[in-house]
This record gives sequence, structure tokens and C-alpha cells, in this order.
Amino acid sequence: MHYNGLLSTFPKEIKLFIGAFVLILSVGFYTGLLFVNQTSGTAPSGIEENYLGNEEDENATVMKFRKSEREMLTIVHTHILSMAFIFFLLGGILWLAKLPKSLKLFLTIEPFVSVVLTFGGIYFLWIGMLWMKYVVIFSGILMTLSFAVSSILILYQLMVRDTSGQLRK
Repeated sequence: MHYNGLLSTFPKEIKLFIGAFVLILSVGFYTGLLFVNQTSGTAPSGIEENYLGNEEDENATVMKFRKSEREMLTIVHTHILSMAFIFFLLGGILWLAKLPKSLKLFLTIEPFVSVVLTFGGIYFLWIGMLWMKYVVIFSGILMTLSFAVSSILILYQLMVRDTSGQLRK
């Protein structure tokens, strides 16, 4: 089955539908990153503090308490399920773009690995493996870059010339 470049052959209405979906998905994804920045920041100490608390720091401007096991399981469960769904849908669209197969394979498989490492890493950090905060940061950055590159490539291919070389109206 020929699917490489199929995205550019879709009718304008379907392209608009896919474009709107990718844009709204991006708004949601990047809003989540803003929330992470508000609660944890991007520093390893901020990530550790967000899940393990800072009750012993008398000079803390915002008091944070250690998350309960129930909270941690809820965070891990909901994020792994929702992120898997997000990357499945985005990856399915990406496979229809005209790109090298190796790039598509990386951009569609890597996010699943990063989701497990990021949210599994958060759980392992919570149970005491403090070095996992570095895995969380690295995998979170890689996951975000994969999302950004995939969504940009999809949006670009929805707007440029189709396979016949005609500029879309």
C-alpha cells in the first residue's frame, strides 16, 4: 500500500480538519508544558521538589508536600494513557506525510519510549531513585522535540504543494 505522501492528496476540507486537530492538540500539549514550568520548573531540583515535597525548607516561597501513592498512580496512569493516545494519533497522521521512512519511524516510536521513561521516571524518583530526575528531564525534552517536529512537519505538508506540484487554494 502506498501511503508516503498521501497527506498532500487529501481534499482541502480534510486537510483543514487535520490542521485544526494538530493545532488544537499543540495548544493542549504546550499548555501542559506551561503547567510543568509553573509546578516544577525545568531544574532537576524543581522536579524532585514537586513530587517529594519541600517541607524541610523553611525558606521555601511555596510549600509543597510529598505526593501520596494515590496521587502518583493517578499522575502516571492518566499521563501515560493520554500521551499514548496523543502520539498514536499524531503518528498516524505523520505516516501519511511525504518523508523518509527512517525519520517517520523515529518520530513515531521515540515518543512512546519517552512517555514511559518520563512518567515511569517520575514514579521511580518518587520511590527514592533520585537520579531518575535526569532521565525525566532528558526524556521529556526528547518527547517535546518529537511532538514539535512532527506537528510542524504535518502542518507544513498540509499547506504546501500537493503531489501534482499544484499550489493548493
